Amino acid sequence: MSKYDQVISKVFHDNYHTGSIRVPFTREELAKACDELNINRIKNLGDIPYSYRFRKELPESIRSEVASPTEWIITGTGIGSYEFRQASPGKIEPANNRHRVKIPDATPEIVKRYAPGTDEQALLTKVRYNRLIDIFSGLTCYSIQNHLRTTIKDVGQIEIDEIYLGISKKGTHFVIPCQAKSPGDRFGIVQVMQDIEFCKTRYPNAICKPIALQFLTENDVAILELSVNECSEIINLSVVDERHYELVSRDGLSDNEIRKMSIEE
Repeated sequence: MSKYDQVISKVFHDNYHTGSIRVPFTREELAKACDELNINRIKNLGDIPYSYRFRKELPESIRSEVASPTEWIITGTGIGSYEFRQASPGKIEPANNRHRVKIPDATPEIVKRYAPGTDEQALLTKVRYNRLIDIFSGLTCYSIQNHLRTTIKDVGQIEIDEIYLGISKKGTHFVIPCQAKSPGDRFGIVQVMQDIEFCKTRYPNAICKPIALQFLTENDVAILELSVNECSEIINLSVVDERHYELVSRDGLSDNEIRKMSIEE
């Protein structure tokens, strides 16, 4: 087991009791676990829970303490304080059987030349130039901030890849926090929960629509609107809507396809 796996496993089992749905712990307990396991003190202790919240799978000794499809996740409960909670599911990924809607690619050629690839920044750039949030949501949307880092009371530090504000034809205001993932990654419920809590605080009068973005290929983008609700202390992550888009050149969309889409509309 890695150092991180050893530490997080010890902290979990020191606090877990059979049947527990919530298992709180603190940064100080991470430090204590390092000492008791004779592990050289990890300088950035906060990186341990951060890794399991957003990047790594929890060790099997923790995952085995809950029945599938429910999973353990780690949520922030303040600065330096955390909690294991149960979610169903803890992470989600795009479906593999969706029709891909063709969209004329409006990404400037110079941008495509110097910012190729399928990383998160390239994804956010193509989504922005092609107005994909507008198309997906049916709203007029404006990007107001990206790569936001801030702290929320009772949650701790959070990061949001990009935030849009939207307005409907009736004048209703929406706030749309987006998280972007590279191909093969899964969207975590923890990120969605944090995005929702931030929007409640910063934009209390706007309707929150959490969005997940992912490259399927360099020119194919999956967009999912996600929802979180709590049932009997178990947090549920669900997909409200999902669409896949293919960015094409002017020759990639025939007159017959355009006519067909007009009929379906």
